[in-house]
Amino acid sequence: MFTIFGTDCLYIDIADTFTKKLLALSETDEKGKEFAELFSKSEVTYMLNGATEESCFIVRVPDDYTAEQIQLMADVVIRTITAFNAAPVTVDGVEQKYKINISNIHEPEIIGLRKTPGMSSFEVFKPIINSWAAPGRMNPNFE
Repeated sequence: MFTIFGTDCLYIDIADTFTKKLLALSETDEKGKEFAELFSKSEVTYMLNGATEESCFIVRVPDDYTAEQIQLMADVVIRTITAFNAAPVTVDGVEQKYKINISNIHEPEIIGLRKTPGMSSFEVFKPIINSWAAPGRMNPNFE
């Protein structure tokens, strides 16, 4: 059983539990209130690396967030985890490695239901292939 900030949850509920508990545990000062507003507009997903047994919380913020707002979010997350004073992620009572990625970078999806238009496997490598024969590039076979 996974435990996120002291709350037991199933694998499919980890991202939702992380979001709710982080908002509940954050302080209610000026930074905490701004964090709550910013964080509530973000999308949180969870991934588990089975090889390293490392948990990864990915917080995707809207594109219009500034670097200062993202830094504020990171500062409040660190402050909240430090104040919690226990392992934020455990499995059957054993502390787990974890990381929290707060970013507004959106990777293109090559396969799946939310595939980015025009991002087939060829489209991803097309700029690299085209650069091999780009104008101004010296022909290595020319002597």
